[in-house]
Amino acid sequence: MPGFREVQYYLAGLWLLIRLDPRGFRYLDMSERGVNRSFWAIAWCLPPMGISWLWWRQAFLRSMPPETDVDVAFYLRLGLVEIANWFVPLVFAGLLLLAFRMGERFAPVVVSVNWLGVPLSYINGLLLAMVVFLPGSVGLVSLLLLAFMLAQVFALARILRMICHGHALMVGAMTLVLLVPSMILSEYLQHFLGIYPA
Repeated sequence: MPGFREVQYYLAGLWLLIRLDPRGFRYLDMSERGVNRSFWAIAWCLPPMGISWLWWRQAFLRSMPPETDVDVAFYLRLGLVEIANWFVPLVFAGLLLLAFRMGERFAPVVVSVNWLGVPLSYINGLLLAMVVFLPGSVGLVSLLLLAFMLAQVFALARILRMICHGHALMVGAMTLVLLVPSMILSEYLQHFLGIYPA
């Protein structure tokens, strides 16, 4: 598992790419090994995922009768949703790149998206922690979540712009492919698995 300093190094590269500085690519391992290691980002995201699961548990129980409780299966289902949200958009992105004969850019996309997920998960976890531990902050958190979503789209689009060499249409399509399916899939799976607050 990559250590903190290695992850910090990758994030420095992403920050350069967001600033449209091509030197950022030097910080990222685009080899097959680098692609495989980038999935360690999931392990790095487990702490903020735990906070989001705690928030989801609270929301779920609030919508249920008072005697309702959750068991291990509830968290396993949440984990399944997280895994689907992580991998399905990458599959769609790969298919889109293959369709446009740009398959060589799949590795940079995977590495960048995986490591970008780390800071985004921690920011999201921090905002949800405010809701869990400071119930009166819901209004403020809603505004912050909106700003966070816009910042996420901006950061992803800037990185994809560097990977796709400024092809605006491809950047827009890739941004949508990486964000929209996970939103739709999340809601569908939550309903299907019976963990969506009624």
